[in-house]
Amino acid sequence: MQVEFISGGVTLRGHLARPKAPTSSVTGRFGLVLCHGFPHDAPGKRTGPQAYPDLADRIAADTGWTVLSFDFRGAGASDGDFSLGGWLADIGAAVALLRSTGEVDAVWLAGFSTGGALALCAAGEDHDIAGVATFAAPADFEHWAADPRRFLEHARTVGVVRSKGFPADFDSWSRELREIKPLALIGKIPPRPVLIVHGSEDDTVDLMDARALTDAADNMVDLRVLSGAGHRLRHDPRAVAVLLGWLDRQHI
Repeated sequence: MQVEFISGGVTLRGHLARPKAPTSSVTGRFGLVLCHGFPHDAPGKRTGPQAYPDLADRIAADTGWTVLSFDFRGAGASDGDFSLGGWLADIGAAVALLRSTGEVDAVWLAGFSTGGALALCAAGEDHDIAGVATFAAPADFEHWAADPRRFLEHARTVGVVRSKGFPADFDSWSRELREIKPLALIGKIPPRPVLIVHGSEDDTVDLMDARALTDAADNMVDLRVLSGAGHRLRHDPRAVAVLLGWLDRQHI
């Protein structure tokens, strides 16, 4: 089912996957929001957001959960332009939409790369989020904050900043790159469950980010390092299997 919802005045579009029937009484009425990463390629070439409806369908079929995948502002079919704070607000709007369906009793988050990092921030700020799974998530966004004007041009190149005059306030836009820190918020999540999955050969986000996040949560996380895996864990069958197994063990 295709859905539209509003986040801060921006129209977002997504895909809601419903199970035919719960796989067991243990799963109850659980919901999951899937959060994609920052696109790697220019418009017309990227495969980021487009791949997630298929993953949502598989999770719904295998686990009996209701799963929402969506395109962040500026990405895929959604309107708007990228900002880190805007993407964080988008997660909150997606969670609110899933809760508003009346079909779930609790909502978890799962995110890849930037989406995973922001999922940690969202769960740190919203104690009603039941748990978080992240894949190849950075511990902070200092690599973007170090040269925000260059990063803004990159965001234009990959098509997540589309409006000519955006951002109206560059200083505020760039400040979010420094101030939004998964490393500072992950410690607020436990004892709610946290899964951190990272590839040993990730050349985009260093494995040390996963270890730093684990340390910041006082090791109260399930850390999985996939031997030989790179950054794009969405396409690694082992990562998907780890996520499905982790979801199967969740309860409230």
